[in-house]
Amino acid sequence: MDAQLQELRRLASRAENRRTETGIPRVAMVQGQIPEHQLAAVYDPMVNLVLTGSKTMTIGDRTFRYDPATYFVMSIDLPAVGSVHPSGEGEPYLAVSLTLVPSIVANLLADLPEPIGGKLYNPGFSVAPVRRELLDAWLRMLRLMEHPAEIAALAPAYEREILFRVLQGPVGWMLRDIAAPGTVLSRVGLTIRWIRENFAKPLRVDGLAEMAALSVSAFHRHFKAVTALSPLQYQKHVRLLHARSLLIAGQGNATTIAFRVGYESPTQFSREYARQFGLPPSKDAARMRA
Repeated sequence: MDAQLQELRRLASRAENRRTETGIPRVAMVQGQIPEHQLAAVYDPMVNLVLTGSKTMTIGDRTFRYDPATYFVMSIDLPAVGSVHPSGEGEPYLAVSLTLVPSIVANLLADLPEPIGGKLYNPGFSVAPVRRELLDAWLRMLRLMEHPAEIAALAPAYEREILFRVLQGPVGWMLRDIAAPGTVLSRVGLTIRWIRENFAKPLRVDGLAEMAALSVSAFHRHFKAVTALSPLQYQKHVRLLHARSLLIAGQGNATTIAFRVGYESPTQFSREYARQFGLPPSKDAARMRA
């Protein structure tokens, strides 16, 4: 697999230290030391392949480490704090990602046999070692950057192959769950998207449980199992991450932004912000801008 990884690294080496579009739909790459505030974010569902260096992701009380030749899958929108590290030889962190679209996964699943067994609910993120067949599919996809006229015709087929290889791997159940509307993960995912889009509004757990067609106690249990957070903790993380982005962009002071993201008390906002990011809002924003 070394030759495959070397070619993938060459193809992705034009990436910058931020999400860099490849010209291929839903495929992006990133390289180097990514700014801290960009790694603390609400992540979209994705498959992410680490090529060089390593990355740690903390979601709630769970932390995963991703090394070269491993990939991770996020099947739902999750607020996370990450950090990236160069390799032992000093090579910068390098990774490529494919954003997941449930309808594309569902169309692929329609052509595959039903899996045997299944799980009631699972965390919405996991990590696995990459296999040669999956690397081959990624190689075909990234080679399209050098042949842009072929992207429209070939990228959909290569995307299906990447998804197929992930489905055949140890975390394939996660892709099945996001594409099947009746699973607990997909129903919890509906409530997650609602919180993400309406984070500044008051949150009623009983209303979310009804949306997920679960009892309040079952909804709370499944939500925590999937996200490592309670619904209120999830909302708080999204509020604070959004507030941090606004502060760094200079779109208001701590008080106005506190109200804008849904806090009724600027004091409580400042206290929770400092607990989350290590500094009060104004000092943290100044540090990030510097």
